[in-house]
Amino acid sequence: MSHKNLAFHKINLIICGVAVLIIIAGFLLMSGPATTFEGFEPDIFSVRRIKVAPIVSLFGFVLMIVGILYPAKDKKKEG
Repeated sequence: MSHKNLAFHKINLIICGVAVLIIIAGFLLMSGPATTFEGFEPDIFSVRRIKVAPIVSLFGFVLMIVGILYPAKDKKKEG
């Protein structure tokens, strides 16, 4: 199968794969103990869950857009 039939090239798939891993890391940073009826968990307002994790996830989503729109450089030999 030639590259002409594929929607994405290898570099696009690598960038999108890294973006997915960054998004998953951002969502894992957001996870943690939840507040229950028995007690209040002050960790829900930590800097990691409110500021760092959304920024990491946003970076992953932006990188996904870059991975989709990244132009592939075709190496054509003339002659």
